Amino acid sequence: MKSYHYTVIFEPLREGGYNVIFPAIPEICTFGETIEEAKRMAEDALKCYLESVLKGKGMIPEDREPAIERIAVTV
Repeated sequence: MKSYHYTVIFEPLREGGYNVIFPAIPEICTFGETIEEAKRMAEDALKCYLESVLKGKGMIPEDREPAIERIAVTV
């Protein structure tokens, strides 16, 4: 068994909860009502995705760290 590490973004939603984003794996789509649930869902979704790739003899994507910055504009 091998451990895999990926950057994950927990995006707070206006209506509540968190959208889970893996910059390196846009195919993964999951959500959690709380940050704790979102983390559990992220782990489960990542594990399922990687098991599927390995089973199909596919290539495991490398992690990518997004560049996140706050910008300001005047209108």
